[in-house]
Amino acid sequence: MSVAEKIRYIVVHCSDTPNGRPHNAEDIHRWHLERGWDGIGYQSVVRIDGQVEQGRPHYWVGSHTARYNGIAIGVCLIGRDSFTPEQMRSLEGLLLSLYAEYPGAEVVGHCDLNKHKTCPNFDVKAWWLDVLQRSID
Repeated sequence: MSVAEKIRYIVVHCSDTPNGRPHNAEDIHRWHLERGWDGIGYQSVVRIDGQVEQGRPHYWVGSHTARYNGIAIGVCLIGRDSFTPEQMRSLEGLLLSLYAEYPGAEVVGHCDLNKHKTCPNFDVKAWWLDVLQRSID
């Protein structure tokens, strides 16, 4: 079974860092190493300026959503609960690309798979439905 066939979720996260701080994938990689992990757990990171950075390769199981890592791709927005227009535009483009690559995957927020989380602090499912509607109009 290919990686694309295994992926059932594209999970949107936030870094839970103060809004507006210009952190990046390298920072997250360092933080995750400090926790004793094998490095950055997300496959992609969206910086506050909208730049999308590569995290873990897609063929390497992520470390971002307990019990779902083997069937999910993780995307992390830098910030806590207020994301820039540049981030949201980049997230939209990134998710449309990932959705095309993994057509059977459901786009969700971390909180949709773990009731103890609020991350990414917005309703990803409703936002994604709006994105899909606009993409076919």
